[in-house]
Amino acid sequence: MARTKIEKIETIRLKSYPNVIWVRLHSNDGNIGLGETFLWAEAVESHIHTTVAPYLLGKDCRQRDLHWKNLYGYLGFRSTGAEVRALSAIDIALTDLYAKQIGQPVYDLLGGKARDAIRIYNTCAGYTYIRSAEGQKTSNWGLGKEESLGPYEDLDAFLNRADELAQSLLSEGITAMKIWPFDFAAERSLGNDITAEELKTAIKPFEKIRKAVGDKIDIMVECHSLWTLPAAIKISRALEDYNPYWIEDPIKADSLENLAEFRRNSNIPVCASETLAGRTGFRDLLDQRAADFIMPDIGWAGGLTESKKIASMAEAYSLPVAPHDCTGPVVWMASVHLSLNAVNAVIQECVRAHYTGWYTDVAAPMPIIENGEVTAPDVPGLGIELVPDIQKRPDAVVRISD
Repeated sequence: MARTKIEKIETIRLKSYPNVIWVRLHSNDGNIGLGETFLWAEAVESHIHTTVAPYLLGKDCRQRDLHWKNLYGYLGFRSTGAEVRALSAIDIALTDLYAKQIGQPVYDLLGGKARDAIRIYNTCAGYTYIRSAEGQKTSNWGLGKEESLGPYEDLDAFLNRADELAQSLLSEGITAMKIWPFDFAAERSLGNDITAEELKTAIKPFEKIRKAVGDKIDIMVECHSLWTLPAAIKISRALEDYNPYWIEDPIKADSLENLAEFRRNSNIPVCASETLAGRTGFRDLLDQRAADFIMPDIGWAGGLTESKKIASMAEAYSLPVAPHDCTGPVVWMASVHLSLNAVNAVIQECVRAHYTGWYTDVAAPMPIIENGEVTAPDVPGLGIELVPDIQKRPDAVVRISD
């Protein structure tokens, strides 16, 4: 294949979806690679155009490993800061671009399919979950702000009608779900304690689910890294009777020794962590034996190139990977490609309120879901593009470096 170069870097964000930013890499052969990342989009945009563009413009599209190494900056490399999220979006776009140039789906570029489809779980968010730039707070759950936008107001449902929600998911062939009913108590106590009354309230969804459907559905517990070690252990022990599939990010991953201590004191498998970046961050997680399920977010951990390496490292430790996504449609599609490829992938996160809701407003087509499993289209690249003329919308912010 002839040498091709990056001749233009375009970023697009919409004020109606202020957390998400897309990157389009234009090569001199006419192909365009699409990438995405989530949270604090303006900071990512600035980093791309002030730091990434001067390096990447004019470079060979194919040298993804070299570009990753050179853009892995002096700052921001340990966690999912703006620098690494920008790098993640760029890497996803480079991977999409090269796969299009060679006429292969991304999963073939990664090493081919290990499976034709993978089991999904539904993260029980609603249509406007984390819509504003406020971040991960109960005030940003999107509850009570507007009329329902469709049948899948799953966050309100898990808080108030968890039994009906479990039955609804099973009716669609979805056999696993993720909920986070403890967050309100963490915000009250700054994660230091949960009262007996709060614990009783937070346990109710688990009681309803098990009473309604028994063990026909797996329940993942999301803790959003909000708790101190003693409080997290207290929650874990209270949940044991409900047999959760995993407990996710019970404490911040800034102390992996503490997370390993939690794992030693929990009878529930531990999942971590969307908040880590790079193979070195995950290497330390693996070395500490701090988790049972390894969860990189492709849009935060360093892109597809790095997430593939993280998955391979986890395989060497005989641990499964479960790519995170509650962010945007391009990262979701990229995650599906990795889950189809990685031999140790076990399950893929999905949000039905998103892939039937706002995702369809900005991109198409979606990954293909059938009978509780997801797969990617058999086309070159990721197989997803932004909708036509999205950059012409009144609330679009477009910036170009060339």
